[in-house]
Amino acid sequence: MNGTRKWVGIAPVVTLCLILGSLTSLGAQTPAAGQDSGATKAPAYTLVEYNAEQACAAEKVPATQVKCLDDFVAKYPNSALLVYVYPLFVNAYNQLKNPQKVIEYADKLVAMGDKAEAVVRYQMLYARALAYATLPQTDQTAGAAKAREAASLGLKTLDEVKKPDNVNVSDEDFKKQKQQPTILFNYTAANAAMTAKDYPSAVQSFKAVLALDPDDLSTNYNLGRAYLAMTPPQPMAAFWYFAKSVTSKKATQAQADKVKKYLKGLIANHQGGNVCDSLTDGELNELLQLAGSSADRPSTYSLPSAADISAAQKEMTIASVFNDLKAGGDKSKLTWLAACGLEFPEVPGKVIEVGPGDPLVLKIAFVTSDAEFDAATTPNMDVKVVGQPEAARVEKNSAVHFTGTLVAYDPAPFFLHWDKAKVKEEDIPKDKGPKKAPVRRPTRKPSGRSN
Repeated sequence: MNGTRKWVGIAPVVTLCLILGSLTSLGAQTPAAGQDSGATKAPAYTLVEYNAEQACAAEKVPATQVKCLDDFVAKYPNSALLVYVYPLFVNAYNQLKNPQKVIEYADKLVAMGDKAEAVVRYQMLYARALAYATLPQTDQTAGAAKAREAASLGLKTLDEVKKPDNVNVSDEDFKKQKQQPTILFNYTAANAAMTAKDYPSAVQSFKAVLALDPDDLSTNYNLGRAYLAMTPPQPMAAFWYFAKSVTSKKATQAQADKVKKYLKGLIANHQGGNVCDSLTDGELNELLQLAGSSADRPSTYSLPSAADISAAQKEMTIASVFNDLKAGGDKSKLTWLAACGLEFPEVPGKVIEVGPGDPLVLKIAFVTSDAEFDAATTPNMDVKVVGQPEAARVEKNSAVHFTGTLVAYDPAPFFLHWDKAKVKEEDIPKDKGPKKAPVRRPTRKPSGRSN
């Protein structure tokens, strides 16, 4: 998924033109000489000039039309009819799929200012925005500043376009027709700001798009990119908008899966690379549930950072882990993030059950005092002992210490799960070996001497 939104055709331009009535798809019809808006004024161009422009306008083959228009401009470089000629250039080059030329002639028309009607300037700016989105990346980079300026002018010009009194369309419907152009101009400004690495401006423009289309996949995704690229980055905001793109109803399954995988990696990296993959999955699922049910990120939502986790690990002991996890709340979440996947040395406990097999599983109660040892009757840990078959000799109700990796825990009923454990050698009873059969001395036979 890239940062360029694909726009096809010029349908919103045409739609708005149909509402306004007296316009072609791009540009107003050229009044004949002597029929301009000021009927008493002298014509600004000759009839010959007018007929030449009309001949170009009537040409249906884009390449031929461009040649005709080039000839017109060469012959009449300062013609008042350029206000109608430049839109014809834009339309022809749009059909020829030449975005650079579309932009060039759109800019020429816009530079004429009030000589062109507001709706025509809007059309040119709209066509320019569409063309900018199709430029190669290098050209987009080079033209980013002008693209942002043109998009901003497009929004302003669109506001100047008024509904004619003689058009049978409600004000509400006319306003709705302006939504799509508004989205395009804001999206263009946002993309150009991203290209220019002006991320705060990109955020502002992307949010303007979401105000009209909150479920848009690309806008949410790119807004996440903008927040992540800021100095300093704003990961919580970035994660939220990536999650919004995953949960977008407009996203295909393939798109959602791709962004979901990317987001999971970002969360893991944010937390220093969780050893326990299941933790990242849990955090990701919680975030997606929130994003799918809420328009805005809850103010209380956050994820601990790698620095938070590292700080929690500095003073951590297995006893503090037990206490924090059993207490619950936010502290338990941070503690579990910091503890899961770590190896803890010489964890004390009382053996409640010895499960035979490979691996050997010991059910153990965590104890830290004689009183706790005496009172313990049920386990709160299972410990997989790997590569130490002699550990099977530990006895029920005996005291042991083991070194192992904490891999999971159940909050209710409270239970810890350990893997890759080794029991302290001193806590394993010595192997007495096989019992020897008693040595029986042979019975001495009588000597057979007579008395």
